Amino acid sequence: MAPAVKEKSEHKISSFQGNKYSKELKLLALNPIDLSKPGVLTPERIANCCAEACGYSLLYGTEKINDDVLSNLKSLAEEQRVFQKMEQMQDGEVVNFIEHTSSENRKALHTATRDFFDSPRSAKNAKEAASEALKEINKLKTFLANIEKENSFDEMVMIGIGGSDLGPRAHYYALEYLLKPGRKIHFISNVDPDDAASVFKHVNLKRTLVVVISKSGTTLETETNEEIARAKFEAENLNPHSHFISITMPNTPMDNKHRYRETFYVWDWIGGRYSTTSMVGGVVLSFAFGFDVFWELLRGAHDMDKTCFQQDLFTNLPLLAALIEVWNHNFLHYPTTAIIPYSQPLHRFPAHLQQVGMESNGKMIDKKGVLTDFETGAIWWGEPGTNGQHSFFQLLHQGTSVIPVCFIGYKESQLGEDLLVQGTFSQEKLLANMFAQSLGLALGNQTDNLNKFTPGNRPSHILLANRLTPYSLGALLSFWENKVDFIGFIWDINSFDQEGVQLGKVLANKIINQLACKHQGTQDKASYPLGEAYLKHLDRL
Repeated sequence: MAPAVKEKSEHKISSFQGNKYSKELKLLALNPIDLSKPGVLTPERIANCCAEACGYSLLYGTEKINDDVLSNLKSLAEEQRVFQKMEQMQDGEVVNFIEHTSSENRKALHTATRDFFDSPRSAKNAKEAASEALKEINKLKTFLANIEKENSFDEMVMIGIGGSDLGPRAHYYALEYLLKPGRKIHFISNVDPDDAASVFKHVNLKRTLVVVISKSGTTLETETNEEIARAKFEAENLNPHSHFISITMPNTPMDNKHRYRETFYVWDWIGGRYSTTSMVGGVVLSFAFGFDVFWELLRGAHDMDKTCFQQDLFTNLPLLAALIEVWNHNFLHYPTTAIIPYSQPLHRFPAHLQQVGMESNGKMIDKKGVLTDFETGAIWWGEPGTNGQHSFFQLLHQGTSVIPVCFIGYKESQLGEDLLVQGTFSQEKLLANMFAQSLGLALGNQTDNLNKFTPGNRPSHILLANRLTPYSLGALLSFWENKVDFIGFIWDINSFDQEGVQLGKVLANKIINQLACKHQGTQDKASYPLGEAYLKHLDRL
């Protein structure tokens, strides 16, 4: 039986559902525009449905939105006090809480890890957090300078999981074209022993730094993989202390100068999935590309953070994108969104965004501690284009489910290496495909041949910039982080904890204890019959 959480029927309607603009939007959703109808999707509409900030254009002419919808969405956001909530978050007030319910009760100050440029926040908590983050950045600069002087290391193995892996890994691949000569970066995250084994096949241990990341200092997968790594060094008669670095909160088991040559700090006000612009991403990105590259990434993220306070939707890209998602998810009832970067360097970016979006907003209670009476987090997923066109785009165009799409594209390639083939360059072919997919989803193919018929009227939008650089990557990261937060503010849910992932960890530990006792010959000390039933299947193999 559920704890003291009121059922939907027992409490007043949520602020989101009860909002007068929400009611108006429900009426508008009964008869939204049809993008496939002649005369709806015009060149003028594509030209005019555009918002711009930090070098990005958000082209939303192929969304099922008109001026009435957009006006009501903005009013909905204002009634839900999104600007005040964004100020509270960036100023360092406690926003990670749920009323009348045990919760983390923390700040969510990831924006402070890049608040070093124009117009920093003046609130005391924000300034203090930025000062702490800048102290770690300066420590990192000194550490990197010493590493360069030593000339002892040119490889790095990064051990982490979840937010301590997905974000840094995605951003590393996005900027890999800037890799310093001779540098090699490896990632280990999965507790699957094949993950670590495959990495250490290709590592020169004598020239390798190992960065171990865990906020708590007790993450099961990370602890296990660290011990595997230490065993590799010890087997080669190498002192792990000279090679191992930790990134953790102060006073955790990993804040240990006897085990690590250096420790960099994060704090409880940085969620793992929001930690790329902290030392979690900073150490590996700076080692790989140089500190200046990481600094430019921070600058781009900071600039996009500042746009969140723009009242004009056409310069506030994170809020506009959040409103589009709310319209598609809550009013048109599309349960999933595809994120398709037409940029191969962003091939791991959708995986990072899955965590940012779904771990943040996959919640079933609001901040009053009652069950929501509306759908929350959409399912986010994706792969790069054009590869996806030869895979799941069949379902996007002719499947029975309507799946909105966010396309991400760049005018120029990163490396500038291209060739004129059959009259066009590859980058031009890439962009032509992206634009064509957006148009095809909207227009469809109206034919009497049902096998070739595609209904169209399927929404999408495009994020377009000139080139994927450290600055534009930082802005892109901030865009998505703030979009997620704006959605949570509109729904009045807590986007900053992740209690749903804890149950699996608890049950896994019960089974792990059973296995440990089995190895020790003391099975009777850890009884978990349901787990034992699964383990018996292993014995049969």
